[in-house]
Amino acid sequence: MPRFIKRHSKKADIGEKKTEETKITLIDFDEAHLQEQIIDTIESYRDILGGMLDIYLSTVSNKMNEVMKVLTIIATIFIPITFVAGIYGMNFKFMPELTFVAGIYGMNFKFMPELEWRWGYVMVWAIIVVVAGIMIGFFKKKQWL
Repeated sequence: MPRFIKRHSKKADIGEKKTEETKITLIDFDEAHLQEQIIDTIESYRDILGGMLDIYLSTVSNKMNEVMKVLTIIATIFIPITFVAGIYGMNFKFMPELTFVAGIYGMNFKFMPELEWRWGYVMVWAIIVVVAGIMIGFFKKKQWL
């Protein structure tokens, strides 16, 4: 709906000078138009706040994804090492650090010749280090580390 504007002019005496002052008065102030403006303003603020909330949640999600990536890389490195250690355990006949313990608890597998081999323990450690090194190298190549 259109707004109607009425202009009033009057002569004002200021000292010896006479100036003309124009007054603008809004006639037929449209309340529905004012309500529409208020509703539009509230909706735009709501959209802005919704956008800000989305940005915040996206930032939090990205930080959590970085943490999950690091944890996944660590787990990926240690799972094969744990598997190898779980197969062989402390069952080597020639284990320099734990000779007494291995003699008491170990040696349960009779069909694993590498457990009787003098360099079997060192070879398993070499396999563990090589597997971990290959995985770390792969992750660095992909720029995940």
